[in-house]
Order: sequence, then structure tokens, then C-alpha cells
Amino acid sequence: MTLRWDAFLDEVRERGEYDTPHEAERAARVVLALLGAHLVGEVRAELAARLPEAFALILLNPLQAAEPLSPDRFVRATAAWIEGATETTALWDIGAVLSTTAEAAGDDLTERILLQLPPGYDILFGRPQPGRRP
Repeated sequence: MTLRWDAFLDEVRERGEYDTPHEAERAARVVLALLGAHLVGEVRAELAARLPEAFALILLNPLQAAEPLSPDRFVRATAAWIEGATETTALWDIGAVLSTTAEAAGDDLTERILLQLPPGYDILFGRPQPGRRP
């Protein structure tokens, strides 16, 4: 089921404790553009089908990643794309967006998404694996 735009943004805004919908939207756009560069094929298409149309288009038309970013580099890239962000605030933004995205995707699709990403992204999605606590 596809989430409505306002329902998705409301969830990101609540999780990220943003003051305005604009802040939540900015975080969602950046994080989903970076995520889209890492996903391919059916997994990316299935995730796009569960997101609001504007975010689906961002996910489906990403910048191409020359190489998969490690979770740390994903955080640094997010910080670089969000004006005034630090790695700490970017981590917060990523958590708000990716946990909302994982909820929209459901467990099965989220597991398949994580299989396409370098190790460690489970924590960014708010799904640390048992026995792998840092």
C-alpha cells in the first residue's frame, strides 16, 4: 500500500522532531536520493511503489553512485547535502527518514533492501541485528 504524501511526511516530521514540514521534506528528499543510488532492480521499484509519488520519483531517478557508500560515508554525504547539517544531525535525519521508509516497505522488502546495501545499514534503518551491537 502506498503511503500518502502528508502521512509519510508527518511520520518523518514526528520521528525527526522537525519544526516544519519543509525540514522533514528536505531530509526525506536527500536521504531517499542517496538511498536510490544504492538500490537496483525489483527492490528499488517495489520500494518506490510504496512511497508517495514525489518521493518515488526521487528514489527511481537518483544520482548514480560510483561505489556503494559505507554507512559512515552515507552519513557524511547526507550532511554534505543538507545545508547547515553536521554528521550528528544527518544521522538523526537518516534515522527519521529510513525508519519511516522501512515501515512503509514492510519487513520482507526491508530485509531485501538491506541485502543490497553494505553491512551496517540495518542500524540506519532502525533495525539493529541481534548480537551485532557496536
